[in-house]
Amino acid sequence: MVESAGTGGGFSAARRLIDLAEAVRATPDLPRADLAELLAGHGERPADLTEAAFPEASAAELRAAARRMGQVLAESDEDRAAEALNALFEESATRPRLTRHDGHPWHLHVDRGEGAGWGDWFLASGALCLAQLLTEYGRIAWGACAGAGCGRFFLATGPGSARRYCSTTCATRARVAAHRRRKREG
Repeated sequence: MVESAGTGGGFSAARRLIDLAEAVRATPDLPRADLAELLAGHGERPADLTEAAFPEASAAELRAAARRMGQVLAESDEDRAAEALNALFEESATRPRLTRHDGHPWHLHVDRGEGAGWGDWFLASGALCLAQLLTEYGRIAWGACAGAGCGRFFLATGPGSARRYCSTTCATRARVAAHRRRKREG
């Protein structure tokens, strides 16, 4: 099981990270089959996702890793985010490598090392991806929606200032609620 840590060309580990962390945030006990389907949609090989290769114990480990990455995705302070990512690098002891396969251009891979499980792999590849985004954009380029009752994870890799909301819908709701609140108070 390997995956790119880049955001362009080939695979998108950033999108996989967000999708998996969000799926587990929304459904903490997301079934193994749903996790496998989500991973397959992000380019994981079917042979790596069979019940024998990806049993319930591996799914539980992956869900726990997704919850842990969710904590990093919700961090809005750059220094604390960098510290959390460094801690994951220290813990994983996984080295990235460049690879090219299946018609994809060169991209970074993080391999699941000997004795490492799906959770270790997800933490290492997710940390590498977020570290790349932090260094590329010079700011946190991800987040948890600040909209009341939302909290969905999102990527903020576009131009402009840092985003606070997962969508224009949540941003508009927040602006309307703030406007109504000011009108009531004024």
